[in-house]
Amino acid sequence: MDALQQLQELDTYMAVEDDDSAALAPANRACPVELPVHMAALPGGKRVPILKTVLTSACERNCYYCAFRAGRDFRRHTFKPEQMAEAFHTLWQAGVVEGLFLSSGVAGGGVRTQDQLLDTAAILREKYAFRGYLHLKLMPGAQEAQVERALQLADRLSVNLEAPTSAALARLAPQKILMEELLAPLQRVEQLRASLSPSFGWNQHMPSSTTQFVVTPDGASDSDLLRASEHLIRRLRLTRVYYAGFSPIRGTPLENNPPENPWRVHRLYQASFLLRDYGFQAEDFPLTPSGALPLNTDPKQAWALRHLAESPLELNRADYHQLLRVPGIGPQRARALIAARRRHRLVQPEDLRALGIPIERAAPFILLAGRRPTHQPRLFW
Repeated sequence: MDALQQLQELDTYMAVEDDDSAALAPANRACPVELPVHMAALPGGKRVPILKTVLTSACERNCYYCAFRAGRDFRRHTFKPEQMAEAFHTLWQAGVVEGLFLSSGVAGGGVRTQDQLLDTAAILREKYAFRGYLHLKLMPGAQEAQVERALQLADRLSVNLEAPTSAALARLAPQKILMEELLAPLQRVEQLRASLSPSFGWNQHMPSSTTQFVVTPDGASDSDLLRASEHLIRRLRLTRVYYAGFSPIRGTPLENNPPENPWRVHRLYQASFLLRDYGFQAEDFPLTPSGALPLNTDPKQAWALRHLAESPLELNRADYHQLLRVPGIGPQRARALIAARRRHRLVQPEDLRALGIPIERAAPFILLAGRRPTHQPRLFW
């Protein structure tokens, strides 16, 4: 089996981060097999095709949800750093991909596996002069010197925390240690970004950082997930927190467990964006008694129904952060609204429509010149 066919098999169970969609790379003379190539959204909004793969599907850990877990019966594949770099370089030269997301099973310990990942990245950067997008995983227990080296090679670094608490992690991945193995490398990334010049990082820029939680029906609550996400975004400056809805995999201890409701994952993403971009705090979100986000409405709408329905916001006086709390108004529209009211007072729904603000969403929660704007309510949100 050649390298491209092995990559095809390895990508079968790769978790998706950094993107919202996936497409098969077309077969051609340079790419004789179909490979799952994902469209990654880079800073600035540009989307590029990236290969998501692992250096090895052999793993000594027994994470209960994972297709690569120790003891699961399936064919494993392992690349040497030179082989992986060469295989990716072939795809890059053929124009099939523009970037690489490289992870790995843990084989021979986290430190040894991290060395293999760093060697692969170094070969790509130094031997093949690859200057495109590279997302590199930090392995459990990665050492400080390895984190420093990763900063010099990658555009993005990530550690999958899997769960927000030690108790929840024990139900998913009992061999992993949340604080010492998983959170510590992420903390080290932020310490180095804060203390070193950006020129220390790859291409004169420090890499961004992300993580991923596994969302399960009987696992951590939305409340725990959002509190952890808020800490990661505020204190460790993570660019994004990903939520992977659990899906059972044959041959794992959780193969008979139900899959997670995709609407729950969707609501967690919405809440996470409100934490990152809108100034919300985890405690702001209305939750059920069990600590869950409502599934029948988005978190911003739920907050507004509780806080603004009876006390609507006067748009001619509200500050930027208050405007961000109104459904239908995001950062760009809030700035446009503030600029517009410097020119004239906002008095009609048409004044908002001219700014691209959906009046049907905003109207129940706002005042224009002291009056509630008239609107035709929608039957469904």
